[in-house]
Amino acid sequence: MSEMEKREEIIEESYIEKEEKIYVASQWKLMWWRFKRNKLAILGGIILIIFYIIAVFCEFFAPSDPYKYDVRYVLAPPQKIHFVDETGFHLMPFVYAYKMEVDPNTLKRIYTEDKSKKYPIKFFVRGHEYKVLGLFKSNIHLFGVEGDGHIFLFGTDSLGRDVFSRVIYGTRISTTVGLVGIFLSFIFGIVIGGVSGYFGGPFDLLIQRVIEILRSIPTLPLWMALSAAVPANWSPVKIYFAISIILSFIGWTGLAREVRSKFLSLREEDFVTAAKLAGASERRVIFRHLLPSFLSHIIASLTLSIPSMIIGETALSFLGLGIRPPAISWGVLIQDAQNFRTVALAPWLLLPVLFVILVVLSFNFVGDGLRDAADPYAR
Repeated sequence: MSEMEKREEIIEESYIEKEEKIYVASQWKLMWWRFKRNKLAILGGIILIIFYIIAVFCEFFAPSDPYKYDVRYVLAPPQKIHFVDETGFHLMPFVYAYKMEVDPNTLKRIYTEDKSKKYPIKFFVRGHEYKVLGLFKSNIHLFGVEGDGHIFLFGTDSLGRDVFSRVIYGTRISTTVGLVGIFLSFIFGIVIGGVSGYFGGPFDLLIQRVIEILRSIPTLPLWMALSAAVPANWSPVKIYFAISIILSFIGWTGLAREVRSKFLSLREEDFVTAAKLAGASERRVIFRHLLPSFLSHIIASLTLSIPSMIIGETALSFLGLGIRPPAISWGVLIQDAQNFRTVALAPWLLLPVLFVILVVLSFNFVGDGLRDAADPYAR
């Protein structure tokens, strides 16, 4: 046998082996193989993993106490990170202290670098005390400066609080409020849509009319009306869960219609009839036979719905109707940039918007990848 024939035989065997793997692979494995081919989806997934790690351990990643204010640094601009000083290049980055002067004509605060005070940026430094996952105390932070120095990577707000640390803390609420809302939407959509599509008749008629009424109401005014009903004296935790419920109040309608349409097309299939003849209960038919047949599509749909939840929370908090101070979310942080004067004097207060955009884009990339992977036999 010639060398060329051996190569062709090896290639053919490899092709046959791959085909056999595809034929015997489970639906979830096929989805994973297809999902890995989407580079943007993988990138979005990595970004989301990083954000959720930050959300869980935000106290560790934040270099400063997000609630501590300092009138000496009101609306201070972001500090520059240096590697070079008058003595030459340094491997360890550092920042200079700020010194503040007031313009006698405009009364504007002017911050300049005080090169007589240099603070090296170090990893795993000791700072303000916090509780890891609310369980045990620690004062170790990923990075920071020691002594009486400050590091303001994103500048400070109108009360002299570190914007970077507040953005890190805001990650926890802004990225999880979507998950809580989606979980509630998932429950409502599956149960209500399943009952509507499987049983039909008066149930279907009533449920579809309710869905049409809810979908006909403008989303933002409805959210505003429901948020305004939340008592102002509630704790941040109660408000957080109230906003999650509000965001899911009409979020379930799209999923319910999708589930209903799937149930209408599948309830007369042979496998459903066989399950009924075998004595399966209605609940078993729905949850063991119908739902698993298109669960991958539901997951993809829910992933694409999370960004709307995040944007909804941000919009409500920006308008003062969502999460309220002292709780920290990206929407609460953007409140400081509501007027043109603040934006003109301190444009760094708009930096939380970039994080909202990045997370929303990442969820859309992952959702698109899951939607394509949900049909692994296509193309």
